[in-house]
Amino acid sequence: MDDQVTPLLERIDAREREVVGDAAQIRAQMDELTVRLRELDEEIESLAVTRKTLLALPPATPEPAEEPPVLPAHPAYQQILDVFADATGPMRARDLCQALDLPLKPKNIESTRHKLKRLVGLGVLPEPEPGLFAQRRPSNSVNPRHQPT
Repeated sequence: MDDQVTPLLERIDAREREVVGDAAQIRAQMDELTVRLRELDEEIESLAVTRKTLLALPPATPEPAEEPPVLPAHPAYQQILDVFADATGPMRARDLCQALDLPLKPKNIESTRHKLKRLVGLGVLPEPEPGLFAQRRPSNSVNPRHQPT
C-alpha cells in the first residue's frame, strides 16, 4: 500500500466508526420514539372510545324537585303554622291550644292533635317524639307558611 493512501484509509475508518456509532444511537432513539408513538396512539384511541361512549349516553335528567306539601284549605292549619313559626321549640297539642286562645277542652285538644298529626303526615311538621310537634328549621327549603291555602 502506498504511504499516502494509509492515512486516508485510517481517516475513512475513523469516520466510518463515528458514523456507525451515530447511526446506532439514532436507531436506539427511533426505537424509543416508536414505543412512545405507539403509547400516544393507544391513548388517542382510548380517548376517542371514551368520547364516543359519553356521546352515546342518554342525556342526564335532573332530579325532580321535591314538591312542597300542599296544606289543607282550612285556615286553622295556617294558624297552627304561624304559631310554630314564632315558637322557640317543640309544642304539644295542649300548648298549641293555649297559643291559639282555644278553650282547653278535650275536644279542642284532640282536634288540634288531629291537625298536627295530619301536618306530620304531609311532611310539614316533624314529631320528634310521640305527642311533641316541632317546626322544620331552615335546613329544609320548604316553607309551608308561604304555600297557597
